[in-house]
Amino acid sequence: MKTLKLVKKDTKIEFLKLRKLCTAFSSILCFLSFVAFLFFSLNFGIDFKGGTLIEVKSSSKIDIGKVRETLSILDLGDIQIQNFGSESNILVRVETQKSQNNSKSLSLVTDELKSFGEIQRVEIVGPKISSELIQKGITAIIVAVGLMLFYIWLRFEWQFSLGAVLALLHDVIITIGIFSFFQIEFNLSIIAALLTIIGYSMNDTVVVYDRIRENLRKYKKLDLYELINSSINQTLSRTVLTSLTTLIALFSLYLLGGEVIKGFTLAMIIGVFIGTYSSTFIASQLLLYLGVKRDWSKNNDN
Repeated sequence: MKTLKLVKKDTKIEFLKLRKLCTAFSSILCFLSFVAFLFFSLNFGIDFKGGTLIEVKSSSKIDIGKVRETLSILDLGDIQIQNFGSESNILVRVETQKSQNNSKSLSLVTDELKSFGEIQRVEIVGPKISSELIQKGITAIIVAVGLMLFYIWLRFEWQFSLGAVLALLHDVIITIGIFSFFQIEFNLSIIAALLTIIGYSMNDTVVVYDRIRENLRKYKKLDLYELINSSINQTLSRTVLTSLTTLIALFSLYLLGGEVIKGFTLAMIIGVFIGTYSSTFIASQLLLYLGVKRDWSKNNDN
């Protein structure tokens, strides 16, 4: 009884009391993410669609409306124009033209853009390369999740492994859903961000799981509900501090780092929020549903 009192004293927040609400909330978010993906798909960047990226710099403000009006006369399909860092810099994205000579199209576009400023760079991605990049990006995510599953299975038990991977999939699905719904450009840097999110979320989950396993060894007769709540509270300060310091750095990069890394940092910010939420409210409650063995070691009962 003394042990039970000590453990209950450590439990400040009843996280598992919210498990039904969190399950419903996460299920709705995952469902909406699938719907957004089916109806809107992803706003693939030139990395995945193939096309040309042109950066233009001027000594004065560039009127995006006039640029769009000028290029629309060329009838080259979807052309995206946006400011890049400042109002005197713009990025122009032109999709690969299947029915036209792409080199001729590029020449027409650059000739028109020269009247607005100096051409800083021109990047071209072919359709074959872009399709390969999509396949490799998907493969990278699947392999990463699979290796995480194998790692946790070796280190813990299958319940921990399954719980961690389901939490990871939860994070990736919702992040992709947000990008799909808001039509944020999805490019190679976002793939890199997703892989980073997988690593971050897994690390956060392993910290909680490690404490749960440690407490399972110590308190073999303690109710699993109380034990998981206590374990989450014991790691809560570490989780909050890690997330806050990471978010401070990411928000700084998002606000001051420029357009080039804005998509990456935005994906990371979303991922840190979702990863922190899932490791605290989703991964842990999955253990409650799956159940775990209580005889982790030959230590004496406390």
